[in-house]
Amino acid sequence: MRCRFLRALVAASAALLGGLVTGIPDPAPLHAQATRTPVLDVFFEGNETFPDDSLAAAIVTRETSCRSPFFAPFCWLGADFAIRESFLPRAELPRDRLRLEIWYRRRGFRETAVDTTIARGEEGVRVGFQVQEGRPVQVDSVEFFGAADTLLTEVVGNLPLQPGDRLSTLLLDASRDTLVRRLADRGYAQAEVLRSYFIPNDDPYSAQVTYDMAPGPRARYGHISVEGEEDLSEGTILRTLQFRDGDVYRRSQLTEGQARLFGLEIVRSASVTPLLDEMEDGVVPVRVVVREQDPRWVRAGGGLSSAECLDVEARWVSRNFQGGGRRLQLRGRLSNVGARQFADLLCWQSGTGEFGRLNWLVSADFDQPWIFSTRNSFRASLFGERQSLPDAFIREAVGLDMALTRNIGPRTPLTLSYAPELSRLDAAELLFCTSFLVCTPRDVDALQGANWLAPVGVNFTRNQTDNLLNPGSGYTLSLDLEHASTWTGSNFRFDRVVAGATWYERLGLGGTVLAAGIRAGWVGAGAFEELTRDSGDGEVDVVHPQKRFFAGGANSVRGFGQNRLGPRVLTIDVPNLLASACAPEAVRDLSCDASSLDDEAFFSRPTGGTELLEGSVELRTPVSGTFQLAAFADFGRLSAERLSTPSLEVTPGVGVRYLSPIGPLRLDLAYRFQGGEELRVVTTQIEAYDPEIHASGQRISVGDERIPWVSTSQLAILGPRVLFGQSDAASWSRLQLHLSIGQAF
Repeated sequence: MRCRFLRALVAASAALLGGLVTGIPDPAPLHAQATRTPVLDVFFEGNETFPDDSLAAAIVTRETSCRSPFFAPFCWLGADFAIRESFLPRAELPRDRLRLEIWYRRRGFRETAVDTTIARGEEGVRVGFQVQEGRPVQVDSVEFFGAADTLLTEVVGNLPLQPGDRLSTLLLDASRDTLVRRLADRGYAQAEVLRSYFIPNDDPYSAQVTYDMAPGPRARYGHISVEGEEDLSEGTILRTLQFRDGDVYRRSQLTEGQARLFGLEIVRSASVTPLLDEMEDGVVPVRVVVREQDPRWVRAGGGLSSAECLDVEARWVSRNFQGGGRRLQLRGRLSNVGARQFADLLCWQSGTGEFGRLNWLVSADFDQPWIFSTRNSFRASLFGERQSLPDAFIREAVGLDMALTRNIGPRTPLTLSYAPELSRLDAAELLFCTSFLVCTPRDVDALQGANWLAPVGVNFTRNQTDNLLNPGSGYTLSLDLEHASTWTGSNFRFDRVVAGATWYERLGLGGTVLAAGIRAGWVGAGAFEELTRDSGDGEVDVVHPQKRFFAGGANSVRGFGQNRLGPRVLTIDVPNLLASACAPEAVRDLSCDASSLDDEAFFSRPTGGTELLEGSVELRTPVSGTFQLAAFADFGRLSAERLSTPSLEVTPGVGVRYLSPIGPLRLDLAYRFQGGEELRVVTTQIEAYDPEIHASGQRISVGDERIPWVSTSQLAILGPRVLFGQSDAASWSRLQLHLSIGQAF
């Protein structure tokens, strides 16, 4: 009993002392101290230079808050699971005052004073910090000593601290470190820089900053020793580095060389260390240590998405094929597995009929990690595949994809490519007829038959994000250019440009990420050689369906189904058209108006476009270690030949992400404002039955009756358009659900 009493007495005394030191009102009675006091609010007053969230990050005291904006309704209702409770840390309040004063001092405010107040309420307390910033010290001049003028010119430009800035010790140190790094990248391996400042007594708000540099002797690389190699040869490791014995020492090359070694798939870990303590006569030895993993491996896996249904893949990889860090991969992939069986349950966007059949890919991929230069790499892939773009076209192809890549900067490759393939199309006749007015069977067969598609390309990418699978900060840039014509060996001729950018920023302390992305593209058509030579109707400009743009889907504008944003057409069988809407003569002269039919009578088919603009803004908030909630707004527009420019569609939505080891598993629900669209109707042409030309069985059946008309193999576009997909704003049909792997961008 006596021990418990003494502990309570000591605790009460400490609380009372803390209150006297910090100016906090007397503590509550002893019986109230047994319970913690919730902090309802933390606020700042007098902070004119810096925002509240910056100051809040510098202190320990936190306010009770909602765990996530998505939990706001539950927080309003007082649900415990949605609220992140914070309690009054009495012992930390005086330290928080000191933390804020030091925080200001490091940013140039040497006179800042901070006081605290506590306002009590029935459910907790409000903690306030009153800040008197004072006048900051300004940098009047920055001078440099200890190096030749030519060297100074190279290293002193655009430093973090400039005349006119506040005297921030953070910027002082950042400028010193920048100078050391720049000197080390110019061969001065042992460079030192001392920074100092002087504040005159007669002018206490002005500072003179000085950097005294001691570059030391200029250094070169000495002997480069290699340790830990097994299957890799020492020559391969040395060749992978970007420097040689005798080259001028540059510190940045050490980091880049380590990254390049790690880029060899057989390397598990790598370190490149300059032995500065052993430097003699300006020569710096370097130690390279690598740890290798198994030279060969086999892996199999699978995935699930609403667009491709189940997909399975198997790979065999040799990580050091024929030595030199070369890589050979044999790969096989099946997708659309179960698309027909699970079309209404899991694979609602994978397509029906021929589009729901099994897709496949087999390939042999070879990577040469260096060619002509250690900055260059070469890749070649020999492949055969069947791929379908749901409800648009089916492609079967064999080909060779070759690419030469040069790293022009950290995570900034520039790639030249050539990708000849012999491909055959199926189910693309609607696209050719509606987009290019190529509707006759002979011309359609020429376009869908085996043709060469052989573009040359230039691709530039820059990835400065912190995580490849789930970025939280940084940005990416990309530019993709392609050209195909007779001199590249292509039957299809086109020019294609695609540019994109993404940006990621962490907000506050909760791990919330604001992400934004935009993508734009244009493709211009050239004459298709076979039509020009055989049709006799002059040149016909055709863009290969594979090179057209399609929009809508899990990684595009999510308020639309896969490829459902942009140009589409409606198809309908002639018997259904004749049974419900039009007379044969109206179908024959293309004046048939099918607008009286329900949406279920038609099948919509995307035809793609030649001009694309799409983007997204997304807020991602963690709710646990493995789950994220997201709110987003996508926008997009896709236009095509001979069509008026469509309006920009905006689709908001929400989603859930599970952060798995292979990437985020994503479920998104989006809403589209678009109600109905006036779409063209495509059917087959008909002609009057002629017993001398047609067999009796060719006549069209309408219900139980055969009429004296027959279908031809030529497509026809009806004159009147049909309003398709009209629905109320509150209709469930305007909601679109997507299931996929990986962040949307």
